[in-house]
Amino acid sequence: MVAKETRKVLAGGIILIALGILIFLNSMTGYGFDKSWPILLIVISICTLVQQSKDIGGWLIGIVGTVFLVIRNFYTDLDKIATYALPSLLMLLGAYVLFNYFRKWRS
Repeated sequence: MVAKETRKVLAGGIILIALGILIFLNSMTGYGFDKSWPILLIVISICTLVQQSKDIGGWLIGIVGTVFLVIRNFYTDLDKIATYALPSLLMLLGAYVLFNYFRKWRS
């Protein structure tokens, strides 16, 4: 039980540190938050997967973060696709989480 709480505290701390670094980069360098926000998704994904490696939500968040990191930083023409892809993926992820919760709740 203590190990689980420790992992949660570490995850929260790491996520806050990553957010602080991204805000710092936005303020002090030309690497703006408009390009770096997918890194925060990747950090959240890694923290989720460290706590529970079989969590499909953690894997999906990591994939979404990686895809948007590549799109935002290397393929600016794909930005139009990203406009619709992110909300669609998030809605699918939310529906999946709810579906799994209610499926477990029934059994």
